[in-house]
Amino acid sequence: MKYTSSLLSPLLYFGLAAASVYSDNANTAIRLLQDKYYNSATGLYKGPNGDLWWQSANIITTIARFGQIDYSSIPTALYIISNTYSKAANQLGASNWKNTYYDDEGWWALAWIASYDLTRDPKYLNTAKDIFKDMAGGWTTPCNGGIWWSKDKQNVNAIANELFISVAAHLANRVPSNEKQDYVNWAQKDWEWFAQTGIINQDDLINDGLTLSTCKNDGHNTWTYNQGVILGGLSELTKAKGDGTYVGSANTLASASTTKLAPNGILTEPASGPLNIDSSMFKGAYVRGLATLNKNAPQQQYTDFLKKNADSAWNNARNSDGLFTDYWQGGSFNVLVTTQASGIDVLVAAAAAVGGSNFRGMNRRS
Repeated sequence: MKYTSSLLSPLLYFGLAAASVYSDNANTAIRLLQDKYYNSATGLYKGPNGDLWWQSANIITTIARFGQIDYSSIPTALYIISNTYSKAANQLGASNWKNTYYDDEGWWALAWIASYDLTRDPKYLNTAKDIFKDMAGGWTTPCNGGIWWSKDKQNVNAIANELFISVAAHLANRVPSNEKQDYVNWAQKDWEWFAQTGIINQDDLINDGLTLSTCKNDGHNTWTYNQGVILGGLSELTKAKGDGTYVGSANTLASASTTKLAPNGILTEPASGPLNIDSSMFKGAYVRGLATLNKNAPQQQYTDFLKKNADSAWNNARNSDGLFTDYWQGGSFNVLVTTQASGIDVLVAAAAAVGGSNFRGMNRRS
């Protein structure tokens, strides 16, 4: 049958219309990203000083996720994913997506999980499993648990462990049943360790890491990505375990970050001045995590937050070429590949929140 607007309730119709606007804007922004920043020869995205590694993984994740929301974007997504997969595995000192940094590995694992979700090609899931196995080798810190930031064993930080939790939980929901429990155990074990370290401060915000000599909260910045990645991990762990305590913890953290790191409701890094090629990627990772939480455990306040940030980014934070700047409330002229990527992230997150899964599939014959 063919679905048309006359068959839809007014609420659903207007939701799909709003999602279509966010999706159209995301398609426009992705075209600009590809034209200006994608290096098709390497499968990576170009920064000011050459190709980028972990940032490219974030972008691949978003493009794969967008393909699951808007079927019209699938041909572009499939080209980018397959090209990157065939060309980038051993770029920039990596070996089959693995390098010195466990957080880099986690970003790529999530990229290939998202690619698997779109394509159902088992090679992507198997790649993520292989990366995770290497990450698990980092569980040798002196802090009674957790993984190192890198194989140099100099730092224990939040993001590597959040990614470890998230990759494990995502895999648990996608592997065969006889493999599931091992991933559940890893995610649960790292979260239980993470929650008791004190890295989550009294404001329910996550600081950057632990001081190695004391294994206590280092008091460093509460970057937005540290608040967001864990939301996706905990919501996926909730799915895997059927245990509401994990999503309850996610909601507590989301409530803190959507208020304390969002003046006037717009997500903002706890820093001043222009954001660099790393920190301008962080808000994108945050909204991806919040979008996953909102998909698995929907709340209107999360949908409203994502819509407000997407609207502000589109209306207030683009330059004359249509490229996103680093502050979604506007007032900045700083444009990088990662500011563009994060802008795309918030459009995709808003489209998902408003329209649901593959909303444009409503217009296809079945």
